[in-house]
Amino acid sequence: MNHIRLFLLLILGFAIRAYADEVPTIDPQATFITPEGEEISTSYSGSAPLTVRFNANVANVGVYTAHYEWRFTKEGASSPYLIRYDEDTEYTFTEAGTTTIVLYATFVNGTDTVAYTEDYWAGSQPISVSISESRLEFPNAFSPNGDGINDVYKAKDGYQSIVEFHAYIFNRWGQKLYEWDDPAGGWDGKHNGKDVKQGVYFVLVNAKGADGRKYTIRKDVNLLRGYTETSGSTGDI
Repeated sequence: MNHIRLFLLLILGFAIRAYADEVPTIDPQATFITPEGEEISTSYSGSAPLTVRFNANVANVGVYTAHYEWRFTKEGASSPYLIRYDEDTEYTFTEAGTTTIVLYATFVNGTDTVAYTEDYWAGSQPISVSISESRLEFPNAFSPNGDGINDVYKAKDGYQSIVEFHAYIFNRWGQKLYEWDDPAGGWDGKHNGKDVKQGVYFVLVNAKGADGRKYTIRKDVNLLRGYTETSGSTGDI
């Protein structure tokens, strides 16, 4: 019986020693939430607004007390413009430019301290987010005839980094027919659920880019209901 007790004590001692040898670790990760879906990576370049989830992915914390600092620093700056103190956090980027993000994590257990700060990041890849300059253009015409081509009046493909947006459609008498507040949206050529007549309408767009650029677009919109891309003609109206 004594031999069994001794054996169990030895096993317990090895387990305690192995546990004591474990130290907290981090594995910072970013999940970029884009219109195409979620993407996990250490870097991303794209359009604003861009929401990103940051996870510390901590292991072996045990009895250690943890302190976290997610540091957001603009390219060329010497100090962060934002610090978040949660283990995991989320942030929406709305300004153009490149931001590097690092996690400073410190774990304390009595006199024992494990730190992931300057020395750790000197040899590790920080997370990088690059937000492009803004772009926004609108066409002069559209053809809402149900052929699946150019049926909706909206911003031209390639718009990017638009963080504020509102557009209005008016008829020639100044009556507002439609409005929308998402640059991905648009007008289908209807008013109160009914097709409007072919003719010239007016669009007013007020928008702001992630780079601070302000857009005020005022232009005529030609609604060509009889036009088809295949024939290149307006047909019988």
